[in-house]
Amino acid sequence: MSTGFHDAALPLFDPSRDEDEAQAVSLSGRTPSYIADHRKRLRARFIEGGAQAMPDYELLELVLFRAIPRQDVKPLARLLLDTFGDFNRVVTAAPARLAMVKGVGEAVVLELKVVEAAAQRLTRARVMHRPVLSSWDALLDYCHTTMSHRETEQFRVLFLDRKNVLIADDEQAKGTVDHVPVYPREVVKRALELNASALILVHNHPSGDPTPSESDLSMTLQVQDACRALGLVLHDHLVIGKSCEISFRAQGYL
Repeated sequence: MSTGFHDAALPLFDPSRDEDEAQAVSLSGRTPSYIADHRKRLRARFIEGGAQAMPDYELLELVLFRAIPRQDVKPLARLLLDTFGDFNRVVTAAPARLAMVKGVGEAVVLELKVVEAAAQRLTRARVMHRPVLSSWDALLDYCHTTMSHRETEQFRVLFLDRKNVLIADDEQAKGTVDHVPVYPREVVKRALELNASALILVHNHPSGDPTPSESDLSMTLQVQDACRALGLVLHDHLVIGKSCEISFRAQGYL
């Protein structure tokens, strides 16, 4: 089975192309039937049963179809999963790391990043400009979608108005695999600029373990003190792990 993938930089939507882009060009000028038939079966199963009817590698194949229309993409799908672990980690992997995988070029990276962006936008739409405290599960879904698979720490601040409606979601800082710099003065300054009344801190632990560190606890108390001085409310600090999270409020740290 060939692993010589031809990663053509194809447009996302090209009306001049057939609906089934698996029109592979072989030496005989015809589409190998096993490729066309395989893609047709996968599409039919997805339409009939949704993502639940497909293992990770087949769902990833569907994503790769547009980027690599003339080759069998199953080997590449399996290679990506072997490299990163699961579908989520493949889609959220950094472009530079994706490009290190044999067979991955710009078109593949583009397709994966479009899927990631779509997922983030869908979950973000469920929480933005809505009361956060009454849609807590949606907020946790959004935080996990955007942060749980990152390989470095990221610190975000969710700003709320007087009715606890989410009015802004700011990425305050990026860090290393185990540290991100946070400046309480900048956090409260931004809250005043937005005329926010409350906020929620969120950051991820790339290790997968959301247990707060001593520096996490210290920083949170510093932000809380700065908020109190200006009449702001710190509702919570969420630490996002790979598959779970820890709430400072629920754990009694706030």
